Amino acid sequence: MFEQKTSPPWYKSRTLLIALGVVVVLVAGTVVVLKVVRNRSKEAHYDELEAHRRQQAAEAPALPAATTTPVVQASPGASPAQTAAAPVAAPRNYWTNFRGPKRDGNYEEKPVLTSWPANGLTALWKQPVGLGYASFSVADGRAYTIEQRRGQEVVAAYDVNTGRELWTRGWNAEYDASDDTGDGPRSTPTWDEGRLYALGATGELRCLDANTGNILWGKNILADNQASNLQWAMAASPLIVDDKVIVLPGGANNKSVVAYNKLTGAPVWKALSDQQAYVSPMLVELAGRRQILIVSASRVVGLVPETGALLWSYPWDTSTGINVSQPIVIDKNRFFISSGYGKGAALVEVKGTGQNLSATTVWENVNMKNKFNSSVYHNGYVYGLDEGILTCLDVNTGDRKWKGGRYGYGQVLLASGNLIVTSDSGDLALVKATPDAYTEVARFSALQGKTWNIPAIADGRLLVRNSNEMAAYDISRK
Repeated sequence: MFEQKTSPPWYKSRTLLIALGVVVVLVAGTVVVLKVVRNRSKEAHYDELEAHRRQQAAEAPALPAATTTPVVQASPGASPAQTAAAPVAAPRNYWTNFRGPKRDGNYEEKPVLTSWPANGLTALWKQPVGLGYASFSVADGRAYTIEQRRGQEVVAAYDVNTGRELWTRGWNAEYDASDDTGDGPRSTPTWDEGRLYALGATGELRCLDANTGNILWGKNILADNQASNLQWAMAASPLIVDDKVIVLPGGANNKSVVAYNKLTGAPVWKALSDQQAYVSPMLVELAGRRQILIVSASRVVGLVPETGALLWSYPWDTSTGINVSQPIVIDKNRFFISSGYGKGAALVEVKGTGQNLSATTVWENVNMKNKFNSSVYHNGYVYGLDEGILTCLDVNTGDRKWKGGRYGYGQVLLASGNLIVTSDSGDLALVKATPDAYTEVARFSALQGKTWNIPAIADGRLLVRNSNEMAAYDISRK
């Protein structure tokens, strides 16, 4: 009789274990190599940026002093009543918020070109910029953004007409993504009455003098509210409401939405215990009630601006708990909301009086899935990128009118009845905002590299940026 030999279990196979070990070593080695290459690329970019700014400072003639709104300095410990309010901002300061005055991506300041040259627009200027996904706010002829420069988050002010760097202010902070989503700050600074409110990726909030860059006050909103950072970092732009600045740290125990006094940084109120998302708060009016519209990781809510009290709540969660796109107010009672990751879109109606409000679904479907790009609204129709493909929906029914044009995870703005679309590869396109058909009027390459940043428009100047470069184009109608 011969004894039958049996093979050892796979997990005891020496050959297989050696092979698995080799795979692990190769994968780990690949990760290390990729990280080294990535870091070298970043260092080379920083070198290029610094060299450009040195040359710019040496060659550029002195600019005349900007006409700015004066800032009233707050005394330590002063109450809002004890601190004089700054003068109201000049009417020409239009695009002072993320995605425009109403945060809805709609530009209405002046008419813009509705046809572009066949070979594309000519840049007024183009230059390197630090890392990050912030957009611009614009006031007093200056464009403000926040960038990663080596180990610091840096708020920078640029002359809109020339691109010349006017001042920078940085602090030690760095968000280094563990995947290919990109490094650097995500939140766009907000301008208000001569002050700039900038939030970094790791929760560092600063109030700066917009004329000089001097820091007036600051704090870390995550540490201040015992909150953890999001997977892809803080992204919601600060919102100014009356004498308050609203931020979204996402802390538990009623520390998810926080209002600070905008002059002193003193806490005013704290509300909700929701895990936050990547959506910026908005000041809106629904059902006859002025309120702050918040999209957290699991719902949409309306809050009383003076106290943070909850007015209504509407469930809105994805399978991953990731909401990024801004809602759009459609009329006095309804708003549109959309999310990617298979979620879709909905039209929601808010009804009631006083503080007895409720929110109900008008329609919901999967015809529009905004991932991390928001839609715009025009004459009864919503236009946006449905997982990278430009799409038009009838806002009253949710029916799709057309779908066409691949722009990847770019961004969309509305101006003079046209869509200004950036692709995720840096193209700029002009598309007609009409439900009749998808019609791309023009398209050209504006930036090099991955472009997820949202454009800005002020005084007919279109500003675009990514983590490589920034540029300005004149799109005003002559």
